[in-house]
Formats: sequence, C-alpha cells, structure tokens
Amino acid sequence: MLHVYLDDYRRCPDGFVLARNAQECLIMLEECEVGILSLDYDLGIGEPTGMDVVRGMIAGQLFPREIFLHTSSMRGKREMYELLYQSVPEHVKLHNGPVPQELLERIAKEERA
Repeated sequence: MLHVYLDDYRRCPDGFVLARNAQECLIMLEECEVGILSLDYDLGIGEPTGMDVVRGMIAGQLFPREIFLHTSSMRGKREMYELLYQSVPEHVKLHNGPVPQELLERIAKEERA
C-alpha cells in the first residue's frame, strides 16, 4: 500500500511516494491501493490544482483510506475540504490539516524496518 504526497515544491516525507502534479497523483490513485493521501492545492502557475485531483477522485471514485490537506492556501484548503466532506465514502477518514508529526515519524520508521 502506498502513501502519496502531492506537492510541486516541498520535500516528500519518508515513507511516502511523491506526485509532483495532479495527473501523477490521479494515476497513482487509479493504479495502486493508497493508504494516505496528503494534498497540496497550488501546484504551479497555470497547472491543475489539488482541487482538480479532488474532482478526479470523486468522478472516478478513487479514494484512499485517509486524506490530509497540507496546503498553505487557506482558500484552496477550504474548497477541497468542503467538496471532499460532501463526497467521501463513509470508510474514508478526512482530515482538515496536514499529517501529524507523530504519524509521519511512525510511517518513516515502518519504511526503515
């Protein structure tokens, strides 16, 4: 099972697979079982955003087990959260913020083991 980190700029946390753009992220969601998905909103000027990933997830029913929003865009975070809140299946855990440090550390430790 993969943990996917969507971001065009930040360093990918240990134990996660990096998706640098919306298309890469959606391909991973289509082709792999994703445990945790952490979404950024802004992915570069003129590029599809995290909201485009959210729309693609909903349209294709491509949901991971958990979704976190690590974006620094407050507007983007709110928009993604509101749409996801209305749309995620019951079994998906939705968080209105980034992956907690303790969970990041646990995932990194599991990868090294």
